[in-house]
Amino acid sequence: MEAADWDARYAQSELVWGAPPNSTVVEHVYGLERAIILRPETPGGALPEHPRALDLACGEGRNTLWLATHGWQVDAIDYSQVGIDKGRTVATRLSRSVRSRISWHCADVTDLAGAGIAGPYELVLMVFLHLPAAQRREVVRRAANLLAPEGTLLVLGHDSSNLTEGYGGPQDPSILFTPEDIAADLGPAASHVRVRLADRVLRPTEGRDAIDALVVATRPLPESGGDAE
Repeated sequence: MEAADWDARYAQSELVWGAPPNSTVVEHVYGLERAIILRPETPGGALPEHPRALDLACGEGRNTLWLATHGWQVDAIDYSQVGIDKGRTVATRLSRSVRSRISWHCADVTDLAGAGIAGPYELVLMVFLHLPAAQRREVVRRAANLLAPEGTLLVLGHDSSNLTEGYGGPQDPSILFTPEDIAADLGPAASHVRVRLADRVLRPTEGRDAIDALVVATRPLPESGGDAE
């Protein structure tokens, strides 16, 4: 779908995906902000005030808003201006301190440099972002390269098997993926990112369970002698 298609979809109702965050995201991210040891971007530099997160294809911002309320500084990016505007509107209901921790970006996730997204991040979310395989591979690798040491990459989306065995979701098999696809997508980035979890998870819907692909990867601390890119 193009940006204009998502604009039209988001304009049809108050919140297409609802206000609560995705339950799988909550399961794997809850409490992570308390376990993170923040480090300066450069030796001797200032420590960041909050752990930093990037929400790719944030939509209406349900995961972004949840992260901000839990102490994260979030860059939220989506190419739908309507989705971004709705996220901002919901954020007005939150305290000023929470709102100040969110930076909204209406931009293309396939051109993060053009959007001024440079990292590093203690968390990168790629949740229900479905792209053709070649584009997805580039975004996954770029996301992994934006991680700070001990940062986490969480990729979640409709599994390829959802088309025949699950419920809902895109009906184009070329944009679906498996956990194995994401692990393979990491390619050269896998030299400095460790896949901790690659599995299929069931998600209750109004019909039968949907089948999602989940990958959680972390960037370990650099070996003594330097961090190789």
